[in-house]
Amino acid sequence: MQHTSEYLTCAGREIHYTEWGAQHSATVIAWHGLARTGRDMDELAAHLSTRYRVICPDTIGRGLSQWSPDPQNEYQLSFYARIAADLFEQLNIPKAHWVGTSMGGAIGTVCASGLFEPAMKGRIQSLVLNDTAPQIAEPAVERIKSYAGNPPAFDTMLALESFFRQVYKPYGWLSDAQWRRLAETSARRLPDGRLTPHYDPAMVQQFTHHPNDYLIWDHYDALDIPVLCLRGADSDLVLRDTTTEMQTRGPGAAGRLQVVEVPGCGHAPALNVPDQLERVAAFIATASQLAASAT
Repeated sequence: MQHTSEYLTCAGREIHYTEWGAQHSATVIAWHGLARTGRDMDELAAHLSTRYRVICPDTIGRGLSQWSPDPQNEYQLSFYARIAADLFEQLNIPKAHWVGTSMGGAIGTVCASGLFEPAMKGRIQSLVLNDTAPQIAEPAVERIKSYAGNPPAFDTMLALESFFRQVYKPYGWLSDAQWRRLAETSARRLPDGRLTPHYDPAMVQQFTHHPNDYLIWDHYDALDIPVLCLRGADSDLVLRDTTTEMQTRGPGAAGRLQVVEVPGCGHAPALNVPDQLERVAAFIATASQLAASAT
């Protein structure tokens, strides 16, 4: 399935996104994780694009999107939500389903709650949290900060790919071709010609200037939509105690939460193999039917 590469100015910053299945009206937003890009969602977007328009943004400071000139204030969930709200408006998206990996799931949560962007309330029909939760484990955050804030540089693409294979081993199985594409779509050259991951290292300031940015129980408690939480069975970011608490609050207390453990993965499942793709597609299809019956 073909996709197009597009750019918009959202909240005053240039944002890159890929668009799949543009002929469809029903829309899915697929948002990547902290130090990643929208191209991580290629397999999911291709799978869903037979039925849905799928939009896969690069967050500000990642991939082909503009780097923030004000990292202390803009690398945080409230600003990401402002970008998402502007994206919805400019792309004429009245409602959409949201699939988010890690940070992308947190952005989806705060958008769906409407607490940061009231105009977004009611516009997200369902939410897939791919190995993220309203509270994440601090040791995992420290692990991520240890590599994300000081990305290494390599002389060759094969060396960079080897690094990605090591650091993202918890993603689970990827084919050699998928690892190669991940490396090639995640690389930028430094002035000295070496290769490094394609993001602004200053984005890690989210954790130093906004240390509680991912403590978002108030947003989760405000959700009134179906939620699917995919937890990597070996995840160090989403603890089982947290998913247990999720079952008693917000959409969990209302019977609108499903928690599924994904075997063979840590943080976070790559959403690239049939069982993961089909589970997400089935959840969105059921949520679409529920939304249609409620109108």
